[in-house]
Amino acid sequence: MEKETTFLEELSDLIKAKDETAIHDMMESLKAEDLVYAYNRFSKDEQTELVNLLSPEDAATLLERIPQNQAIAAIENAQVETAASILNELYSDDQVDILAELDTRDAEAILEEMHPEEAENVRRLIQYDPESAGGLMVTEYLAFDANLTVAQTVKDLQEKAEEYEDYHVQYIYVTSHDRFVGVLQMRDLLLSKPNTKLNTIVIKNAFTMPPDARLEDLISFFDKYDFYGVPIVDGEDQLLGIVLRKDLREAESEKSNLELLETQGIVGGEELRSMPLWLRSKRRLSWLSVNIVLNIIAASVIAFYQDTLEEVIALAVFLPVISDMSGCSGNQAVAVSLRELSLGVVKPYELARVLWQEIKVGLINGVVLGFLIGLAAFIYQGNAYLGLVVGGALAINTVVAVSIGGTIPLFLKKMNTDPALASGPILTTVTDMLGFFLALTFAGVAMNYLV
Repeated sequence: MEKETTFLEELSDLIKAKDETAIHDMMESLKAEDLVYAYNRFSKDEQTELVNLLSPEDAATLLERIPQNQAIAAIENAQVETAASILNELYSDDQVDILAELDTRDAEAILEEMHPEEAENVRRLIQYDPESAGGLMVTEYLAFDANLTVAQTVKDLQEKAEEYEDYHVQYIYVTSHDRFVGVLQMRDLLLSKPNTKLNTIVIKNAFTMPPDARLEDLISFFDKYDFYGVPIVDGEDQLLGIVLRKDLREAESEKSNLELLETQGIVGGEELRSMPLWLRSKRRLSWLSVNIVLNIIAASVIAFYQDTLEEVIALAVFLPVISDMSGCSGNQAVAVSLRELSLGVVKPYELARVLWQEIKVGLINGVVLGFLIGLAAFIYQGNAYLGLVVGGALAINTVVAVSIGGTIPLFLKKMNTDPALASGPILTTVTDMLGFFLALTFAGVAMNYLV
């Protein structure tokens, strides 16, 4: 804790003193996670001041490390000229991700101040869907004409080493009259004779993908092939950019994180505790307020069977377990369906197939879980009928929970409703109501054996 406080205070003092050189030196010495930690502990004014004091290169490094919504806010709060100079230093995909989230007028003002070639490139890329190959590709890659020799290519690499230092240079992409020819490994380039032409050592018929390829198509591709990246070409075989494996995995992780937040009822995606208090509260309350109504409906089942519960008070111990375990089983099924939908492994119309697969799992898990809770009830009260009541209720409710959990995301997707946001609350309400109903109904039937 003392170490954290020391570097935070030191950096804060440097910001107040506007010591740009010392700030640069300190940034160079900090680990990425320390820099992100420090940025999140500063006030909004300190964050803005830090960005303004940094060189465009250092500011770009900072924006690459902090969460995207903070990077967007940093650009929004910066002067137009400052924002443009920072964006000039970012990779093309990061430029697009930030500018796409800004107000159209603000984004255009920044584009007007950026380098013309950078601005033109952003305007072209921003037209693609963010979750497509075109939206994920970078345009910082090395492409050389097929008729160049190895010596000419190596000479260009050496002469422009400073320009290429931030490029991904494991591979070289070979073109002919702007048409994609193939991929050349750096190893093959360096080990070939100087007068060898690139078209004789290039790997032709290399895998490519179109700019409209979906995120799930890219995920499947990289799962199948252990490539560093995949070239993106249009219908005329023109090389448009490269989708890198690491960028795809980041996009996949981000999407999964957003879906996780939505399943927990946080509307609007990514949340950080540094965001405005009322915005965070609003995002969470959107579904929590709906859940109050849903939980009252579930609780009404208990109220209806109040007399039964008073007679068999031991049931009160097991009702939350039945509800919780069924909910957990159902949420597992929800998670699998959301994952398969995002990967394109399952389609919204395949309800019957998914239902049957989940019923089979639910029967096995329901019997096992029902036996375990039934055994616990028997040990607790020494009454085998109580074990049958709670065990039977959990077994049946588990089958229903996984059936609903597996199919409701597909149904909601088919209805053009966000399955990540609505599946959880619906599942929880149904499993709570049914679990309470089954346990209390079974108890009512077996009342003479329970008291």
